[in-house]
Amino acid sequence: MSTVEPKVVAIIPARYQSNRFEGKPLALIQGKPMIQHVVERAWRVPMLSQVVVATDDERIAKAVEGFGGSWVMTRSDHTTGTDRLAEAAERIGIADQDVVVNIQGDQPLFPPTIVEQVAGPLIADPSLPMATLIYRIVRPEEIADPNHVKTVFDCHGNALYFSRSPIPFQRDPGEPQQPTYYKHLGFYAYRKRFLLDFVGLPEGQWERFEKLEQLRALEFGYTIRVVLTSHDSVEVDTPKDLLRVEQLLLTQAA
Repeated sequence: MSTVEPKVVAIIPARYQSNRFEGKPLALIQGKPMIQHVVERAWRVPMLSQVVVATDDERIAKAVEGFGGSWVMTRSDHTTGTDRLAEAAERIGIADQDVVVNIQGDQPLFPPTIVEQVAGPLIADPSLPMATLIYRIVRPEEIADPNHVKTVFDCHGNALYFSRSPIPFQRDPGEPQQPTYYKHLGFYAYRKRFLLDFVGLPEGQWERFEKLEQLRALEFGYTIRVVLTSHDSVEVDTPKDLLRVEQLLLTQAA
């Protein structure tokens, strides 16, 4: 077995077409396209040896090139961001044992430290195929919200299930102790060889009903290590979300 320390690379999938917000990666935040904010934050992570935007659109590639970033052109017919991630990982020519961190292109405020948090388990344990982040829910309205995916995990920190429904279900609402709910954040770290295997798997039935790709890994018997982080995510799903990001950036700069 090789003792070579795996490289950690960040790949940021960014597509132009979107049902809710076309051209989202190029939306301006404080005068810079959103994808630039994401890339610049990734550049601040010491463990990353490479940061690459995976896109299917020349306009995004041109913007990334304009601020000095790296990009790779991928097919336009991918059904998921993970498929785009896997193609990009093959194109940039990294080794099978290297770690690919999937950074969402619509999270321009992510704290750089969370990249090290999600990649850390795969560096420490070469047998782990995949890791992701979770956050303890503090806003009660998120518990029943299907847009906030909940998770439960075992005593070793490995995911048992992800659901859009509240899990665990509290059968006795009068019980004095309330369950702790954890939501899934969309940051993943993959072993490159597993990433290629993963996208070759057929859709799982849990995945089909919940519309959650990570359930495919669990259904086919793979381990997903969950890492509890103290950092919540701020996603840009609509043009209205840009205003919130602008305000938060002003607060951070104050």
